[in-house]
Order: sequence, then C-alpha cells, then structure tokens
Amino acid sequence: MTERFIGLMSGTSLDGADGVLAQFEQGQLQVLQFASAPFSVALRAELLALNSAGENELHRAALAANALARCYADVVHALLQGGGLQASDIAAIGAHGQTVRHQPGLWDGTGYTLQINSPALLAELTGIPVVADFRSRDVAAGGQGAPLVPAFHQGVFGAPGALRWVLNVGGISNVSRLDLRTQSDVRGWDCGPGNALMDHWSQQHTGKPYDDGGRWAASGQVIPALLTALLAEPFLAQQPPKSTGRDLFNPAWLAPLLATHAAGTAPANVQATLAEFTAQAIAQDMQRHGAAPGQQLAVCGGGALNQHLMQRLASLLPGMQVDSTVAHGLPPLQVEAAAFAWLAHQCWHRLPGNLPAVTGARGPRVLGAIYPA
Repeated sequence: MTERFIGLMSGTSLDGADGVLAQFEQGQLQVLQFASAPFSVALRAELLALNSAGENELHRAALAANALARCYADVVHALLQGGGLQASDIAAIGAHGQTVRHQPGLWDGTGYTLQINSPALLAELTGIPVVADFRSRDVAAGGQGAPLVPAFHQGVFGAPGALRWVLNVGGISNVSRLDLRTQSDVRGWDCGPGNALMDHWSQQHTGKPYDDGGRWAASGQVIPALLTALLAEPFLAQQPPKSTGRDLFNPAWLAPLLATHAAGTAPANVQATLAEFTAQAIAQDMQRHGAAPGQQLAVCGGGALNQHLMQRLASLLPGMQVDSTVAHGLPPLQVEAAAFAWLAHQCWHRLPGNLPAVTGARGPRVLGAIYPA
C-alpha cells in the first residue's frame, strides 16, 4: 500500500517553515518533494517574543498561530504543485507548530510543552487532514516530549551491526545514539544550544539572521573565561532523559555572562566563543555516552551548513567520521520535516511515535491529534 504524507517543521531557529512530501510504501519513507517558506520579519519577531511572558499573550499567540498556518499552507501548496498532486492524494499533514514554552515535569509534576499552531485553519486552507500536537501526550505520560526524532533516525540512518550518531543542530541541538550492534538500543536527548545563541548575536551585531557558513565566528578568537562560564551551565551535565529550549538558552541567560566575561570584547570574539560553546557542549555530551573513533556522526539541521561548526565538531571528536546527512541519503534541511511526516503516519495508523527510553515516558504512546479536512 502506497500512502503520501506531508511533514512540516518550523524549529527553534525561527527562520521559516520547511516541508516535505513523503511517500510510504511497506513502511519505507521516500521524500518526493521539498519546499520552504521564510517567516516574515513581523512573524519571526512575534514568535520570538512569545517565548517570554508579555502583555496580552493569548490574543497575540492566537493571531501568530493563524499567520503560521498560512505560512504552512503556502508550503503545502508548493509541495502539491511541485509533485503534480491534488489535496485528495495526501493522507494527512504532520504539522509540528512552533514551540514557545517547554516545561516538562515542572511546576505541578506534569508540566507542559506549548506549540503555537492552528491545525484547524491549516486543514481548512489545504483541504487535507492535519495531525498536530505531537509532544503533549508524551509529557502527560511523564516524558520530556522531546526529542521525538530518534525513532525516525533509527529507521532512516541506523546501520545494522554499527553504532551511529545523528545530530540535529537547529536552534537547540539534539543527538540520537543508534546502537544496532547486537540489539536495537536507541537513545536521544537535547545537548544544549544549537544555532539560537549564535543567530541572536549575529542578528544583533551584523543585522544578518545567521552567520553564513560560520565565517564570522572563524574570524574571531575564543574568549577562554567566557567559554568556561558557558560550559558551567548545569543542564549540560544532566543525564538523559533531558530536553531544553529557548526557555533556558536565550539572550537573558547569556547577557550576565557576557557582562562578566566579555565586556569590551570584539563581537567576532563572542561569536567565536558561542560557536565553540555549541560544539564543545555537543562533543562532551556524546563522549560521555560512548562516542569514539571509528564511529559515524551524521549532522542535519541548519548547523550542518555551518562549515566552521562542522570543522570544530570533527576536531573535538577525533577519529569519527563527521558529515552531513546528505551523505546518508537525506539532505540536512529535509530531515526534521520528514520526521514529522513519519510521526503523522504513525498517528494515522495508531502506532506509537515515542521511545520511552529516550523521553522517559511511562510507555509507548500514539502521539498527535487529528483534525479532519
């Protein structure tokens, strides 16, 4: 049986929405089309602002959700047009939404994770059923609600008889440890910041939303005292299951560290230090959990296009083969959207989408809520 699903993802980098048209045949996924749409300056600013408490949040979040759904719908229409397909040819859309708060296990023992989204509007605009709200069921079952991609990574990138790593560097970095040497042992967790802090600093000092290729960071010098202070963040030493977001790694977290350890320093040196912090936080976390020479690391997300970051990872993980997921069959900007097509497929067929060993949930759960067309 052949089915087609669309996966949509807008991550913590807040640069826009990515989408894939995926075909499933006997459980195997093949990406047929890819499309993306940038966020408007106003939508990006509002989504970023909604990560923190502010005036009239409910009203603003509802309108931002509508704007996000319209952006998603543009990506869906581009995918249909590129594939020469009609809405009726698609089983469902998997739409993650935009995470603005992530507090699993906190406050009342359950906590919450909140993604801005308007799946009902998206279903209305596209005429296609929408699967959304993937994380909250895992949180309700005592899990972190993240990361959800390791099960997908296992199916797409896992190599029988090998230990392979998949690293996603979006706004936050998360890693999957795929140990298929004797039995299927899949782990995954959030490492710390990905592009979020680097993008913030680039926007503030160059007016550009990101450091293209990491060239600005490569031009600076690492500030040792600042790097030491950044690496002292307690989250980095926590054992999995663990997840994080802009709730922690944000400009308010960074500002006092800069004031203490980088006052009067050239902005390029701060950027170099933020890049090194990102790379070292990832490498140290991987090495704590068995990363060793001879293993492979496949990198996806926008960070895979940052050559300076990729070079630092290769240097910090000596003897490991570090490359982009394109070398393993899927371009780095398509991986997360493809994961949400897979998660939609799982929900559609009432199959679990989480891995309790990854998230800490009490057991496997069907993830997502379906909004009919």
